[in-house]
Amino acid sequence: MDTDVRRKRLLWQASHRGIREMDLLLGGFAGNQIEHMTVEELDELEAIIGLPDQDLLAWIVSEAEIPERHRSGTLLRLVAYRP
Repeated sequence: MDTDVRRKRLLWQASHRGIREMDLLLGGFAGNQIEHMTVEELDELEAIIGLPDQDLLAWIVSEAEIPERHRSGTLLRLVAYRP
């Protein structure tokens, strides 16, 4: 898949989660970062998008620790991201 098409698809998915807070947080993060992401970082973002909203929100607001199997540089940047 063309990288630009992939970026657009991932940005749309990150911004249309179904939970407004996640639309704003993940969509805002993706909108701010996606143009500079490597293919590996896009892979990590795609994996993040596949995670349940409840888990992501708990990690972002520090209600739960991120399991080691989900830790990635992109997820850690998302957790630290402040719009």
